[in-house]
Amino acid sequence: MVKGNECWGFDIISGMCTVHIAGRELTAFCGIPSSPYLMLMETEKRNGEKTAIVDNWNRPYSFSELLLKVNQFSGYLQSKGVDKGSHVGLLLYNCVEFAVAFLAISRLGAVTVPLPGKYRRPEVISLMEKGNVTVLVCDEHFAPWFEGYSCMTIILCRNISQVYGFSHLDMPAVPSAGTCPSVSLSDTSLIMFTSGTTSQSKGVLLKNYNIIHSIEAYRRIFHITDNDRTLLATPVYHVTGIIALLGLFIYTGGTLWIMNKVDPRRMLQCAIDESLTFIHASPTVFHLLLEHRDEFRQIPSLKQFACGSSNMPVRSIEKIKEWLPQVDFHTIYGMTEVSSPATIFPAGAAGSPYRESSGVPIPGLDIKIVDSWGNDVENGCLGEITMYGTNVLETYYNIKSPDLSDDGWIRSGDIGYVNDEGYLWVVDRKKDMINRGGEKISTIDVENALCAIPGVSEAIVAGIPDEMYGEIPAAAVKLENGVRLAEEEIRSFLKLQLAGYMIPVRYIFLKNLPRTVNGKPDKQAVKKLFTNEKEPCL
Repeated sequence: MVKGNECWGFDIISGMCTVHIAGRELTAFCGIPSSPYLMLMETEKRNGEKTAIVDNWNRPYSFSELLLKVNQFSGYLQSKGVDKGSHVGLLLYNCVEFAVAFLAISRLGAVTVPLPGKYRRPEVISLMEKGNVTVLVCDEHFAPWFEGYSCMTIILCRNISQVYGFSHLDMPAVPSAGTCPSVSLSDTSLIMFTSGTTSQSKGVLLKNYNIIHSIEAYRRIFHITDNDRTLLATPVYHVTGIIALLGLFIYTGGTLWIMNKVDPRRMLQCAIDESLTFIHASPTVFHLLLEHRDEFRQIPSLKQFACGSSNMPVRSIEKIKEWLPQVDFHTIYGMTEVSSPATIFPAGAAGSPYRESSGVPIPGLDIKIVDSWGNDVENGCLGEITMYGTNVLETYYNIKSPDLSDDGWIRSGDIGYVNDEGYLWVVDRKKDMINRGGEKISTIDVENALCAIPGVSEAIVAGIPDEMYGEIPAAAVKLENGVRLAEEEIRSFLKLQLAGYMIPVRYIFLKNLPRTVNGKPDKQAVKKLFTNEKEPCL
């Protein structure tokens, strides 16, 4: 077992204490705010006139303005029957109105249910029903989806490109603190649905103590202060958006630029124009930024990158270091069930002998690698990654899952190992491991080898059916602009890096690799490209 508290220095773990919550003994940060709303209140007292958020249309909102709008909107929600424990769905784009709604819901002790704007109507309605949503705050673009839908209250956010989206609402007087319910760390804050089909997705129920613990861990490890400046371009309804960016910067008093979509040129120009210091994004986004490094050769204000969601090839980390040598790249491993982070690379990964790993557990989190029977394996041995700690969910919403034990350990579904220093290597998803005639192949290892080939930008490897071996590896490859590579050239390079059975048998070259609605590599789509035998659109 690796204990997070043993992996960090005193400056990171100071002030932690043992607490007992829901029958679990946990190690938590003491003296933290008890809700996201109280984070905003404390920050506003220190930095009221400082800019909190700049929206997609370059409209700034100070912390005092943000707090006022949050208080006003909480009063409006109260007038619509929202009270402690109510489930309020948010179907909004990246916008300041999302922040206002989330924090207003927090003020009332109600529960935010973020809904993916990239989903289709039947998928969204299925998640709303699973989450028992009684009030929905949605962008006017989605209003036709709910015409005649009388089972809940619908609050529209209108014309956000021109005005504040709630300005058309008849706001009541701001409720006094005495009219709002008391809110504690043990109250539920979020229900976030895991990725996958809506029939299989589970509602992850996160308490205030879960998410505030993660936010405080991010603050301490990255040393984020009110001098930091960042942007949010990935969907705010993801755990990274709502906790690791919006929550973190509300808490620390930094400034957050919100963009309604990923636009790499615009993001890099913003980094230059606004002296951004920090970017947290997925490997997909960092690969898009890398494509424009020749246009933006120097961005001296940037100090730290944080990267989670899926595997970031080592060669890509090295490319970033070559481009922006002053930037420390922090790999993160996490999932919704752990309120965003499980492990964080403690220093710049590029120069570390452990750069292929995902770092060490955050304070308050323990990791065990277990075999198929749930027994601990020795350091260096493969097994399933399991986690226990203050940022781990207590329960799924309205469902009992075998992935979450009664004593609080969550099974990740990921295969990995740890070394004696506590660093975690994530080898693959259990379901993505390829079994080629009895030889097990990590798709991540093959993807990393492909991305180490000069001229290869990204790659997705998946197992496809084979009559002789059962499964064989196949690769979808994206090349850098202007590069041409033949299959035989790729195979020749891989023969120097991989065992013969690991080398993909089939290849396809694409301008853009398939992604899920959550931006992760879509291995099922890659399999279909090969198994359907259809000529892809290049």
